[in-house]
Amino acid sequence: DNQPPVALCLNITVNLNAGGTVTITASQIDGGSTDNGTIVSLVASQTNFNCSNLGPNNVTLTVTDDGGNTAQCPAVVTVVDNIAPTAACQNITIQLNGAGNASIVAADINNGSSDNCPGFTLSASQTSFTCANVGANTVTLTVTDASGNQSTCDATVTVVDNVDPAI
Repeated sequence: DNQPPVALCLNITVNLNAGGTVTITASQIDGGSTDNGTIVSLVASQTNFNCSNLGPNNVTLTVTDDGGNTAQCPAVVTVVDNIAPTAACQNITIQLNGAGNASIVAADINNGSSDNCPGFTLSASQTSFTCANVGANTVTLTVTDASGNQSTCDATVTVVDNVDPAI
């Protein structure tokens, strides 16, 4: 047998797992390769993907027949992260200044939020407080990952006024 197989590829989309990885097999990108004899192996040039591979990835499928003949075809493996981050909040107490103002940043109410991929951002529903906010205030922390997945949690921001009035 000196006739090479006919390599046919299939583009696929795969989702990262909670650990930020996904593994494929060569047969997942085989689109029905054929040979006049027997196909003895399918080998993909890349089978392991992680957060650094988000989006389309070019992968080559090599098909080998029982005569040792080979053929290749290109496939696109699109890696997607559809797992929302885990939002974790903590309650805090803040003090108004002499002008009756206080502020926080989202990280102040974050308590170890995480995601399967690095690079998430934090935002808080309220960051500025005045005398009108003395007492308990519910503030929502939003955690957004690089793929746009979001998760939220609520923290209590207790505003106190310990500044004596000036006479």
